[in-house]
Amino acid sequence: MNTATALASPNIALIKYWGNTDNLLRLPASPSISFNLAELHTRTTVTWESDLAADYILINGQEATGDSRDRVAHHLDHVRKIARHAGFARVESSNNFPAGTGIASSASAFAALSLAATAALKLQLTERELSILARLGSGSASRSIPGGFVAWYTGAHHQDSYAETFAPPEHWALVDLVAVVSREHKKTGSTPGHAIAVTSPLQAARVATAQERFDRCKQAILNRDFRALASVVEQDNHVMHSVMMTGTPALLYWEPETLHIMSLIRELRQDNGIDVCYTIDAGPNVHCICTAEAAGTVEAALDTLPGVLEIFRATPGGPAQLVAS
Repeated sequence: MNTATALASPNIALIKYWGNTDNLLRLPASPSISFNLAELHTRTTVTWESDLAADYILINGQEATGDSRDRVAHHLDHVRKIARHAGFARVESSNNFPAGTGIASSASAFAALSLAATAALKLQLTERELSILARLGSGSASRSIPGGFVAWYTGAHHQDSYAETFAPPEHWALVDLVAVVSREHKKTGSTPGHAIAVTSPLQAARVATAQERFDRCKQAILNRDFRALASVVEQDNHVMHSVMMTGTPALLYWEPETLHIMSLIRELRQDNGIDVCYTIDAGPNVHCICTAEAAGTVEAALDTLPGVLEIFRATPGGPAQLVAS
């Protein structure tokens, strides 16, 4: 019996991933930039057992069935192929944050699964190889393998699309205040959402201009220039959600409370000079990115909004890692 436990964090994309050039391989239509959320994590233990007749999967204490189970089992098929292993695995996974609400739970889940499943079989994959493997389970999972500030490249082929660190976590003391306005699991997940992206008349323009935003964002991070960062992060967010809203079917992830938070953040920055901006993944909850110095003021302001159920506070984190079972 071979077992391993891995810890991986979700990541927040400052330059977004939306849409693929290959849905099967999850090759992204454009490059993206993110950082891991150190205080949030998925913890996954994988045990390969000789007496199992099929993969057995527990997620947050509940046996996975249907699409959830099939997606994990399919990812384990990739591991079996790499390792030339015919057995089945027991998978136990849990989060310390709500899943399916726009906080990149699939990213941390498949990053942790990839690392634990391969380590349990004594495979010694490089970080790049792990990033490529994790991408097959969830595109954004490729970014949860490395640590710090991360770039994910599009790639023309399977082996070319991976994520890597371009600045360590301590490079810039940013804080992500995740304002949770809904704990409901979204009706349309990211995987079908990526397939819908191509139906939007705006997607081609988004992809054509993505590299310029990627370059601006990366330079802003390297220069620790918050105003430049805020400008490009909010612009990229608006472009992505415009694609979501104009696809067929249209994806409307925002709630009224989402808009209230967006307005508050813009007011704090534009009228009060606070270093804060917002970005939103595929869900209604809002990631409020700010400097460490501004975090207290921003959190206090968010607390005044009645629609905010809770606030998660996270800082740039390290890579996916093996931990004691």
